[in-house]
Amino acid sequence: MVGRPRSEVARKAILRAALDLCARDGYQNVTMKGIAEAAGSGRQTVYRWWQTKAQVLLESLTEILAEDMPPPLDSGDARADLVAFLEQTFALARGVAGQVVVGLMADAQSDPALAADLRARIIGPRRAVLRSVLARGAVPGDVDLELAVDLVYGVMWYRLLNRHAEVNEDLAEEISGLLARIH
Repeated sequence: MVGRPRSEVARKAILRAALDLCARDGYQNVTMKGIAEAAGSGRQTVYRWWQTKAQVLLESLTEILAEDMPPPLDSGDARADLVAFLEQTFALARGVAGQVVVGLMADAQSDPALAADLRARIIGPRRAVLRSVLARGAVPGDVDLELAVDLVYGVMWYRLLNRHAEVNEDLAEEISGLLARIH
């Protein structure tokens, strides 16, 4: 990277400002100019470190929000651990994290590099964590774990995108119960 090294304080302020703007105004209304102003940085500083708002928000999501995500429980009760993981995941998805990922997913439809980055940094790791929770016995042993992961996240994203039903603690219980009954 050419130029002055990143100031960690400025970088964190930019990442936090991007999330705050997304929470307040929605993903589509976030701009690089707005991020710079909200962070108290120059636009050139933001553009020196990131080319697009999607890059800023993806880094915000992976860094700032990742700090708020404890590892999944391993209490020995696979179903209870699944419910707890889903409740935590759904709570994040209802907040700014969900807004960011929905916006990134939309942008990724026409940006293969962003799509690959999103899969590598967000989608793949979250799929791996859910797969590990399911593999502890939350689903019968003959169930395809990849399909079970698709079912869980498919329901979550379908509801978040269409807003026809809640993504909440009740859904976590319903999905856990349904997966336990699959033969």
